[in-house]
Amino acid sequence: MGMDAVAQTLDNIIIGQSAPVKDLKRLIKVVAKANTNVLVLGETGTGKELVARALHSESGRKGKLVSVNCAAIPSELLESELFGHEKGAFTGADKARAGRFEMAKNGTLFLDEIGDMPLALQSKLLRALEDKAIQRVGGGEDVPVDFRLICATHQKIEQKVDDGSFRSDLYFRINVFPVQVPTLAERSVDIPLIAEAIFCQMAVDQKIVKPKLDDSAWRELSRYPWPGNIRELRNVLERAAVLFAGEVISGAHVKENLLRLKVPDRREEQDALWAASANLAGINGGEAVNFEQPLPHPSHYADWFSYFDTIDLRRHLRDVEVVLIEAALGKSEGMVSHAASALKLQRTTLIEKMKKLMIERPTPPKSESGTKLNPNLPGKG
Repeated sequence: MGMDAVAQTLDNIIIGQSAPVKDLKRLIKVVAKANTNVLVLGETGTGKELVARALHSESGRKGKLVSVNCAAIPSELLESELFGHEKGAFTGADKARAGRFEMAKNGTLFLDEIGDMPLALQSKLLRALEDKAIQRVGGGEDVPVDFRLICATHQKIEQKVDDGSFRSDLYFRINVFPVQVPTLAERSVDIPLIAEAIFCQMAVDQKIVKPKLDDSAWRELSRYPWPGNIRELRNVLERAAVLFAGEVISGAHVKENLLRLKVPDRREEQDALWAASANLAGINGGEAVNFEQPLPHPSHYADWFSYFDTIDLRRHLRDVEVVLIEAALGKSEGMVSHAASALKLQRTTLIEKMKKLMIERPTPPKSESGTKLNPNLPGKG
């Protein structure tokens, strides 16, 4: 398969041309051909399953992509689902059945929400990865398996390792090649492309008449923070197709009827339109929409309560502090004094914040004597 065909396939699966998406696609191309285990990380609704599909598509493996959502299957059924079972293994097992491990022969096994896998099954998964063989429930013979493993989670697995709910040896086994999926807010420039693809798919599947979004509607969609990411965008576009089939959608419609799901009153709209246009001599064609999203500015929060009813202010501000401090430490290669300068803080103030927020420095630089500084202390950087 030539590079053009590969790129086309990848672009059909992961839609977008923003810088974060281009980086993601390059990463997928690099790791796809290897048999390396991949851990896909990202918020709920970002499209982690699409990354798994893209990795499988570009891998060249001849088998199928077999997916299992570890959070959606009850724990008592998950073992049989993964490993299969022999006839009579439990009540209702009237015939032998192959599990997902066997179904993924020569293909890819995608374990979504791996963080929800019970500890007992984590041990069996680790053994299957090490031995490249499994035993069906109720069986005693080893069944060889050959699959490429991709796992995904929206949780912080490191915290689950620390509290003992996820095995550290399994974490290191699946986290050989981590892939971070950007949020929709980070790639809002891609919203028109994603929306067009979703509308086209709905036109085929649901026979909808596609609505048209004007510039103000696109601006509202690009400003919205999308806590539910692409999954939430799909829901909003489905509402648009129901409420405004074949019609023009404005920014006001987006805020009042789509994000808050209020059915529009057509008579009110006509009256408002007539009142607004009564004294107009002409109509301005409007400015071109700039979809590039600037860095967050405090004024952006002024519209928060247009979209949400509440905000956990302390938690949000804490999360912002953590992200900015870790970014400054990363940029300064762990030098606390340089990070403090970048954040316009006193060095002692930054050290206190690091202790309070339990932030560790990145791998510290060597001192002048050639010995490494203690990574557990803020140090003299």
